[in-house]
Amino acid sequence: MSGTRVAWIGLGNIGRGMSANIARKGPQSSLILYNRTMARATAHAETLAGKATVASSLPAAVDAADLIFTCVGDDPAIDSIVGAILADQQDLSSKTFIDCSTVHPDTSRRIETAFAARGAGFVACPVFGAPNMADAGQLIVVPAGKQASIARAKPFLEGVVARATIDLADGTGADSDVGRASTLKVLGNTFILNTVGVLAESLTAAETSGLGIGPFKQWLDLFSPGPFANYGQRMISGDYYQRDEPLFAVDLARKDLRHASNLAREGGQRMRNVEVTDHFLQTVKERRGEKGDLAAVYGASREEAGLGFENQNQ
Repeated sequence: MSGTRVAWIGLGNIGRGMSANIARKGPQSSLILYNRTMARATAHAETLAGKATVASSLPAAVDAADLIFTCVGDDPAIDSIVGAILADQQDLSSKTFIDCSTVHPDTSRRIETAFAARGAGFVACPVFGAPNMADAGQLIVVPAGKQASIARAKPFLEGVVARATIDLADGTGADSDVGRASTLKVLGNTFILNTVGVLAESLTAAETSGLGIGPFKQWLDLFSPGPFANYGQRMISGDYYQRDEPLFAVDLARKDLRHASNLAREGGQRMRNVEVTDHFLQTVKERRGEKGDLAAVYGASREEAGLGFENQNQ
C-alpha cells in the first residue's frame, strides 16, 4: 500500500485527528485534504510538517486519490458529498471510498449501491472514541462491506488511526452488510448518550439529596474510570457550558438518537431512555444553540431540579 494515494474529506474534531495519524503513520505515497471551508484544510495541513497537501475542490481531491476517506456530521452532509462526486462523471473504477461518518444504516447501503454502479469500492467504517482518542490514534473502528474493499482500507486503520477493530464478519472473511456497521455505531452512540444522561441526573440527585458532588465523583472515578468519569469532571467543572466548540454537538447527538429510535421502532420496540435523553438535549439546544455539548445535559437536569443551568454561577 506504500504507493496508495489517499484523500481525506471532512475535518471536524474526529477527522482532524484521524487524518493527522494517517499523515504521520500511514503507508500512503501522498495525502490530500479537502474541507468545504478551505481555510480549515490549509490550517490543518500546516500542522502536518509537509506530509499533506490541500485540494482546491472536491473533484480534485477524488481525482488525486486511490482511497478516499470521508468523515462528516450527518446524513445530508455525506449525501451531498457523494452526490457531488457522482455528478462529476470521472472514472471511479479504481477507487475505494471509506466513510467514517455516523449515519443511518440505509444511508450507508444507498451509498454503497451508488458507488458500485460506477465500479468503485465502498467501506462503511464508523469509529468510536472522543476527539482526544482520535488524536492519539486510539479509536475503535467498525469496517463493513466487500472484503476486497476492506483489505484496501486496513493498512490505514488498526495501528494508525485505531487501537482495535470490530470484525462484523466474525472472522469468516465473508463480505458484510455495510448497514450493520452503521447500526452498531448508532446503537453504541445511543448507549453513550443515555449513560451520560443518567450520569447527569445522578450528579444532580447527589446535590439535591444532600450527599454532595464529592462522594459521588469519588465513587465514579473508582468504579468507572475513563470516558464517563471524564464526562463527570466536565460537568462538575462547568466545562459543559464554557467551551466555544462542543466535543459532541447537540445536533449530532439528537441525530443519533433519532436514528436509534427509528431502528428500534422498525423492530417493534420503543426506546424510552432515548426519549428522556432527547428531552434534556432539547433544553441544551435552547440554552446553548449549536454550541451545545452533550455534557450540558447536566445543566438541563439541574434546571429541572430547580438549580441553575450553569453550576458555577450560584
